[in-house]
Amino acid sequence: MKYVLILLVISISICANELKIKANSFEADQKKGISVFSGDVNIIKENDEINASKITVFTDSENKPTKYIAKGDVTFNITTQEGAKYSGKSQKVIYVPLTKEYYFYDDVHIRQIGEKNEIIGDEVVIKTVEGKANAKSNTNKPVIMIFDVEEKKDDNETKQGNKK
Repeated sequence: MKYVLILLVISISICANELKIKANSFEADQKKGISVFSGDVNIIKENDEINASKITVFTDSENKPTKYIAKGDVTFNITTQEGAKYSGKSQKVIYVPLTKEYYFYDDVHIRQIGEKNEIIGDEVVIKTVEGKANAKSNTNKPVIMIFDVEEKKDDNETKQGNKK
């Protein structure tokens, strides 16, 4: 038996940017400023996208989002202010719109699109305005960084390599 999934689409205008959220279910408490989206949640704002089992949106008294918390097999695509694009996965993501910072937790794997740069760890922070990132391990597993390194050969090595 097929059951019909409720598809909820909410569009909120934020500083002339559209925030689009799709989910199977939705609950809100306007007095507390909390909206909870559950089941195949997809949130898109400009070039950023987050997919998760559950996303909770916290808003201030003016109904502007102050924090997003995504949980459960989270996948994402984000773009920094300089245009660097990242995609990845984790178990939890917190996004703070005021500072445009992303906090990734538990089984984090992030790669920079178009580059071989990757970060694997337990906790990663990306500051999209400043173009900064940091990572740490909360377990006995190390943080892993993968990136291409081009080593410049000096002229003597190049000449000797050509003579062989």
